[in-house]
Amino acid sequence: MEKAESMKIHCSLLSLVLVFQFLSLGLTSSAYTLPDKFFINCGSNKNINTTGRQFTGDLNSISFFPKQSEIVTANNQAEDSLTLYRTARVFKQPSCYEFEINNYTVYVVRLHFFAFSSSTNLSTAVFNVLTSTSEFLLLENFTVEETSHPPVVKEFLLSITTGKFRIYFIPQVSSFAFVNAIEVFPGPENFIPDEAPHISPSGNKDTSKGLLSKLLHPIYRINVGGSTITQENDTLWRNWQPDDSYLLNPDVVKSQSYSVKPNYLGDVNEYIAPDFVYQTAQVLANSSSSDSNSNVTWSFNVSKNARHFVRLHFCDIVSPSPNVTRFNLYVDRNFSKKIAPYDIVSQLAAPFYLDFEVDSDYSGSMNVSVGLNTDSDWRTAFLNGLEIMELLEKSGSIPKISEPKKDIVLVVVGSVLGGLAFIGILAVVIFWGLNCRKPKSAQPLEWSPLHVYGAGSSQGKVPEGTIIGSPIPSLNLDLKIPFAEILYATNNFNGKLVIGKGGFGYVYKGTLRNGLKVAVKRSDPGSGQGLSEFQTEIMVLSKIRHRHLVSLIGYCDERNEMILVYEFMEKGTVRDHLYNSKFPSLSWKQRLEICIGAARGLHYLHKGSARGIIHRDVKSTNILLDENHVAKVADFGLSRLGPSDQTHVSTAVKGTFGYLDPEYFRSQQITEKSDVYSFGVVLLEVLCARPVINPSLTRDEVNLAEWAMLCKNKGVIEEIVDPLLKGQIAPNSLRKFIETAEKCLQEDGVDRPTMGDVLWDLEYALQFQRTATGEPHQDSTTNFASELILPDVKRFPSFSQSINEMPNLTQDSFISSEDAVFSQLNIENAR
Repeated sequence: MEKAESMKIHCSLLSLVLVFQFLSLGLTSSAYTLPDKFFINCGSNKNINTTGRQFTGDLNSISFFPKQSEIVTANNQAEDSLTLYRTARVFKQPSCYEFEINNYTVYVVRLHFFAFSSSTNLSTAVFNVLTSTSEFLLLENFTVEETSHPPVVKEFLLSITTGKFRIYFIPQVSSFAFVNAIEVFPGPENFIPDEAPHISPSGNKDTSKGLLSKLLHPIYRINVGGSTITQENDTLWRNWQPDDSYLLNPDVVKSQSYSVKPNYLGDVNEYIAPDFVYQTAQVLANSSSSDSNSNVTWSFNVSKNARHFVRLHFCDIVSPSPNVTRFNLYVDRNFSKKIAPYDIVSQLAAPFYLDFEVDSDYSGSMNVSVGLNTDSDWRTAFLNGLEIMELLEKSGSIPKISEPKKDIVLVVVGSVLGGLAFIGILAVVIFWGLNCRKPKSAQPLEWSPLHVYGAGSSQGKVPEGTIIGSPIPSLNLDLKIPFAEILYATNNFNGKLVIGKGGFGYVYKGTLRNGLKVAVKRSDPGSGQGLSEFQTEIMVLSKIRHRHLVSLIGYCDERNEMILVYEFMEKGTVRDHLYNSKFPSLSWKQRLEICIGAARGLHYLHKGSARGIIHRDVKSTNILLDENHVAKVADFGLSRLGPSDQTHVSTAVKGTFGYLDPEYFRSQQITEKSDVYSFGVVLLEVLCARPVINPSLTRDEVNLAEWAMLCKNKGVIEEIVDPLLKGQIAPNSLRKFIETAEKCLQEDGVDRPTMGDVLWDLEYALQFQRTATGEPHQDSTTNFASELILPDVKRFPSFSQSINEMPNLTQDSFISSEDAVFSQLNIENAR
């Protein structure tokens, strides 16, 4: 009887233990459950089940906008494995998908791309992808190879806060973006740590913090000692590669496998890595040698001088008993760590992993090794799996896109009321402008609509508020170039022909049908901005010609396009040759001749007509060089006609920080001396070959003009001269050049020289240089006179028009625009 009772108690206790074990297993597994969102089948209204996930057709939701995207469908029936890749959503403008995030954690974001055969050649797409979280740039200038290649899946791990999370698709120049499928789902708890040991290329070790604020891009997932693991067999739908192709010394290893489920302990579970990773390993075969040449080494190509998150997976399936195996881990050549598995886990076949943040060096490779440790009772070393993720910190810029309309009635009513209010304000402004006009203030240009043909032109696009009075002379329609010719010249605005970019849009290298090479400057299509500057540039350049001013070949104003076509300047901008290592450096003599050429162009603008023209945006990117390094001033979108009484013109401040005349900035009154100040900054830029504003330098050095004058006053100006010019500059030439720049940079405009005076001084600086180098003497005055004849002389040289041929421009022939399309304040390379 006692025996029976004892048996019952024993069975009850056993049952209770089993219940507790079951509950504990349940609690462990309940810590993370596979998510059911967000899995998106793009460009479809069908829901597709694949590998345990249901991808929902994006047409069944409002998760993307704007809605003006396109759907592309594969021409042929796809294989069962490619069912997800039969459709794609195509974006021809910046667009996004939006997800509502309910909890803050590390998320897995996967983007699927497959350039299947269709009416749209998806392999020609070039685009960027970025997120709203920290504006992480996921993909840059991304393109997908044609359909003969398998689908491309790009994966990223990042922390996402609660609220709205967006993924932006941004087409590059004249291209488009597309995506076949998207995954956004939370990873397991503690999936990625916030800090990890940091290993530098020298082997130094410290602690790196803030991993959760960074973007991780997996580049390698290796199933060491095993075969390929596909997403169908992975707990989080990952792909793992075998390690064979990464082994440097395959002769010293042997593969080992284990058929029983691993003993998961603590925070390690099958979602960190699947069973298959921990059930296989590569084991050091030669256990009799402690020579480092017998180490097992894997080598991986990685980005140079970048940071990587490295996770190493271990599971002792090779030792005969616990606590007998210890071995060494090596990362590259300078870091080693003793691995004692049973200081971390207490059982055989119990998985664990180690995380490191590793800096790659200039070699572009990363080596991971395991080798013998002399303290080990069981002389072996092993590794089960390895992951390498690049840490990305590069950010993009969130584009402006059309938000979805939530209440069409409110939108319509609001638009009507807003329109009425705007009309009322506009009427007041016009009335005030007519009655309160000051004699010297800037007036808008009295434009007649451009004479163009066909619908969709800019006819009628004259900015509201323009006063239509006596029309200016009609634009020369011989300069108008059909849009079809522009498309031919630029190969349909091929992104490979882009040679510049600014706030206005892009500049393309083109070739007209007659073989003439041109530069095509295209405003963002349909933006409706920058019309005033567009028209101003046409008006200025169609009426003046000079060897040192860039020539306008023509313009196009069709289909809501604003396009200017210039002569092609083979050698690019002056700035390119000062900072850009792709361009050859300029000698001192070349730099002097370039400055002289630019000064001649500006002097012609200032004095070539009764009123003169103020450029208003003189800088090194607006001085271009032809194939012979002849300098030509460019970009006249901000130009203004000078005052009738030779004083000043009142106008809103326009230009580029660093080059702006401080007097103009304070008073908003511009004269030709403002161009002189800007040109003085260019002179220093040419001499020193550094940006005019560099925030990374010390306070005294940030502003080039201030720093150079400080050095000049201290008598150490030679210390900031471009090192490539050392030994080239004659002392007298340098002295004259610095004096000229200093005169240009005087605080008060009345104390600055005219561009004619600047030109004389630069000619003398060149003569000093020629004399020092033994070149034949040339008379500066003769040179100068051959370029610019004063008004009492009848004709200019053949490269310019006569004074009588100059346009009879009024002050209203030039307009100040607040638009930022053909000019950019505080963007030095805007044009």
